[in-house]
Amino acid sequence: MKMIIAIVRDVDNDPVSRALTMAGFGVTCIASTGGFLRRGKSTLLIGVEAERVEVALEVIRQTLTPPAEPGEQRAIIFVLPIERFEHF
Repeated sequence: MKMIIAIVRDVDNDPVSRALTMAGFGVTCIASTGGFLRRGKSTLLIGVEAERVEVALEVIRQTLTPPAEPGEQRAIIFVLPIERFEHF
C-alpha cells in the first residue's frame, strides 16, 4: 500500500479529483496554501495499491492544466509507503 500526496493548484483540484475517482481511486482533499505568493493549493491524499501507483500518477499528469506562467509548478507529488491500513 502507498500514499500519494499530490499538492496541486486550486484550479486543478476538481478535474484531478474527478479523473482519479473515475479511474477507481479514492481521493481526500485538504485545502492548503503555500509558495512565495501564498497562492491557493489543494492537497490530495490518495491511498493506492503499490502496483497501481504509476496509473494514478499518469492520471494526475494527464489531467493537470498547463502552467499559467512560465516556470510555474503544476504539482508536487510524494509517494510514501504505508505500513498499516485499516478501514472501518
